[in-house]
Amino acid sequence: MPAVFVNMGTVFLGSLIGILFSSRLSQRLQDAMMTALALCTAVIGMSSALATGDILCVILCMALGTALGETMRIHDGIGHAGDFIKTKLLRGRAGESRFTEGFVSACILFCVGSMTIMGSLEAGIHGDYSIIFAKSALDFVSSMAFGAAMGIGVTFSVVFILVFQGGLTLLSGLAAPYLSAAVVTEMSAVGGAILLGMAVNMLGLRKEEIRVANMLPAIFLPLLYVPLSAWVTGLLG
Repeated sequence: MPAVFVNMGTVFLGSLIGILFSSRLSQRLQDAMMTALALCTAVIGMSSALATGDILCVILCMALGTALGETMRIHDGIGHAGDFIKTKLLRGRAGESRFTEGFVSACILFCVGSMTIMGSLEAGIHGDYSIIFAKSALDFVSSMAFGAAMGIGVTFSVVFILVFQGGLTLLSGLAAPYLSAAVVTEMSAVGGAILLGMAVNMLGLRKEEIRVANMLPAIFLPLLYVPLSAWVTGLLG
């Protein structure tokens, strides 16, 4: 858990620095920074997704996980949490307009991806914080750019980091017997596909926003798919 708090601290500090200097950045520069971050997010997502050893796993997990997330309305839940924080804390102050957008986008960016998954597992199972510390350094830079472009909503994403990344770290010890290298690879690949969806949103390539938060359950489905696939393959001989 110490690494999780470090990650929260870097996002908190980085986003505040970005917000502090946002008034000195033109809208054109902020838009350019967001485009650059979207492209970087796409690259990270593609690199993770292409590492899959079983593309059928990614397809099935994304389809079933998204159906589950849509049923649970996870995206709406995160959005409502952002709206609640905005209503209680900002109350018409400057920076309110993009609060929920920044909150949801930052929650996904900082909590989905191979470094989050592998780092949390290494921290929870082996007490190795090196990956999370490296992720924290990258998140510090990203949070500055996001904070400048989207405002205080990015700062409050640290709450989601605590819940999601902290929960994954704590539960990894219990799930350790089921976390083979293949499972971790496919979890990262599914996370990469979700990041690609977020990059599409950031670039405004679709008229209707992709509800990427509803895809989050897909990350955990390789825990079921990989051993089941191995069992079926063994039966078929």
